[in-house]
Amino acid sequence: MSEEILRSLVEERWTALEAEQATGERRLRVSHLPIVVEHDNPLAVAVDHHGHRHVLVPIPAHRRVRPGLDGPVLQLRKRPLEDDESYQTYADLACLRTDLNDLFTELCIDVLSTAEGHPENPLKALHHVLDRWKELFRTQGSPLTGEQLAGLFGELSVLCHLLEKDPSAHRLWLGPEGHRHDFSSGSAAIEVKAGTAAGRKPRIHGLDQLDRPNDGSLALVWFRLQPALSGSLGTSVVELADRARRLCDDEGSLLELLVTAGYRPADADRYRGVRFLVEEERWYDVVPGFPSLTTRSLIEAGLSVSVQKVEYTIDLSGDLPVPLTNDQVSRVIDDIVQEAR
Repeated sequence: MSEEILRSLVEERWTALEAEQATGERRLRVSHLPIVVEHDNPLAVAVDHHGHRHVLVPIPAHRRVRPGLDGPVLQLRKRPLEDDESYQTYADLACLRTDLNDLFTELCIDVLSTAEGHPENPLKALHHVLDRWKELFRTQGSPLTGEQLAGLFGELSVLCHLLEKDPSAHRLWLGPEGHRHDFSSGSAAIEVKAGTAAGRKPRIHGLDQLDRPNDGSLALVWFRLQPALSGSLGTSVVELADRARRLCDDEGSLLELLVTAGYRPADADRYRGVRFLVEEERWYDVVPGFPSLTTRSLIEAGLSVSVQKVEYTIDLSGDLPVPLTNDQVSRVIDDIVQEAR
């Protein structure tokens, strides 16, 4: 069964279960799926008394499920279920946060698809998928600072521009993995800077950040952001991340990139109230004469390039360099997307 069909089926079953009258506190409303694993037992989805969604993987009664996954987002436990006709033990994976139901759906699709491919040991398939997804729900690690949120806001804004042209454009987002440019298709690249201070003075990290790809092009995008004083104004990083996920055709890969960038969905409530107004968005073509310090320019000037960890600030506050027009920005986006196809 394709993931698209399975996603539609699972959502349909959960929606139907949620519409039924709530059961007792210790009971589940269950719907079996047309996916059979060991001993001809079907996989299932369920909804509990609190409205939390579950996925049920049938297991032999003597098997043990992995301990330690007990909230605040996910809960995994062994659960026997009995009705008038049958008694079956399940590995019961539940999402305890209804605001993360969309993420849980993607996790469950992964679990169900993997179990379908390994029907002889569906519990192993479940554990394998959880190992790959655990970073997405982990709340450990330092939260992003205001400056880091502003930077991520800028990158997600550009990512959404690209995803509007191509749902697979998340593959161009290389910044979280340490690439010298935030977005790159090979010969076309985009570097994004954002700040909340007055003026246009982006901080450049390294001699290669404003170095164009060989025989290629580089655009620098500058966002001046204003922290919103009212919760009804501006946009949050959470909203931009959600928008990118809706536009993207591979949500799992995008979530991994977000985690690598320091943004964990489980921390969304922490960031929801941090909102920015975009006061200025300017795109520049980094061509010869653009204010920059690069390895190429040092070599051309006959200077040594044995220095390391160079950081500097450029001032774009004047009339020069001239930013790109809207049509030119559209061409930059089209070019990088087309090259990646």
